[in-house]
Amino acid sequence: MATRQPAADKRSHKSPKGAARARPDWKHPLRGWAASHRDSARQAVLRVRQQPLNSLLTILVMTIVLALPMGLAVLVGQVERLGVDWQRAAQLSVYLDTDLPADRAAELRDQIAGLEDVEAVELLDPDAALTEFQTHSGMGEALEQLAYNPLPAVILVTPADIEGGASALQPLRDRLAGLAGVDLVQIDLLWVERLTAILAMIERFTGGLAVLLILALLLVVTNTIRLAIESRREEIQVIKLVGGTDAFVRRPFLYIGVLYGFVAGLLAWLLLIGGLAWLNATVRQVAALYQSDFQLTGMPAEDGVMLIAGAMLLGLVGAWMAVGRHIRDIEPQ
Repeated sequence: MATRQPAADKRSHKSPKGAARARPDWKHPLRGWAASHRDSARQAVLRVRQQPLNSLLTILVMTIVLALPMGLAVLVGQVERLGVDWQRAAQLSVYLDTDLPADRAAELRDQIAGLEDVEAVELLDPDAALTEFQTHSGMGEALEQLAYNPLPAVILVTPADIEGGASALQPLRDRLAGLAGVDLVQIDLLWVERLTAILAMIERFTGGLAVLLILALLLVVTNTIRLAIESRREEIQVIKLVGGTDAFVRRPFLYIGVLYGFVAGLLAWLLLIGGLAWLNATVRQVAALYQSDFQLTGMPAEDGVMLIAGAMLLGLVGAWMAVGRHIRDIEPQ
C-alpha cells in the first residue's frame, strides 16, 4: 500500500517556474512610475487646452524673450566668422617712392619675398595701382581726367602669421619701412580689429541682455504656474485629503512648464529662421557694395536644438519655483 507524501515534502518540491513567479517583479514599480508620469503629462496638456488664451499669451512672451538674445548671438557669431576670414586675408601695403625705377621695384619685391615672416608678395606698378583704385573707389571718370598718374608702385605683402593682430605685425612693418625706396607701409588690419572690438562690445551687451530676459522668463513662468495652482486650490486640497503627496500634485504643473518651454523654443527657432532669411536679402545687398559674397547662413540646427532644450529647462525651473512654495501652503481644511 502506497504511503501518502507529507505536505511539507510537497512544498519542498515546487517547480522552478512557480518559484520564479513567487519573486517580486522589479518591472512593476517602474511601470507604475512611467504610468504616473504619462498621466501627469496628459493632465498638463489638458490643462493648457482648457485655458488657450492665457497659455498662448505666456508662450508668445516666452518666444520673444528667447528669440531676442539668441538672434543677436547668432548674428554676432556669423559676423565674427566674417571678421576672421578678413583677418586671414590681411596684407601690408608697401608704397614705394614715386620716382623709383621699375627694376628697383622688382628687386624690392624679390627682397621682401625672401623674408621669413612673409608668405607671398605682389607688385602693382603705378598703372595697375591706378586701375585698381578706379575699380574700387567709384571715381573712375574723375581719375581719367588727371594729366598724370599720381599713384606710386605698391607691393602687397601677405604675412605668414597674423596671430596677435596688428601689434604682432609691427616688427615686420618696421623692417619693411626701413628698406631703401619705401615711402610708407600700411597695415590693412586695423579696421578689422576695430570691427572685432565692436563685436566684442555687442557680445557682452547680448550676454547681459540674455541674463535679464532669462530672469523675466522665469518670472513669467512662475507667475503663470502660481495662478494655475490658485485656480485649482480646492482640487489640490481634495487630492491631499485622500492621501495624495506633494510630488503627485506637483508633477502636472512641472509638465506644464516644460510644455510651455518646448512650444516657445520651437516657435522662437522658427521665428529666427524666418527673421534671418528676411534680413539676409539686405545683408547681401550691403555685401555686394563692398565686392563681397557674404551672406547669413541661417539658424544652425544645433543652436535650434539647444534653444529648445534651454527653453524646456527654463520652463521646468520656473514651474518648480512656483510649485515648491505654493503647494506646501495648500492643506486640506
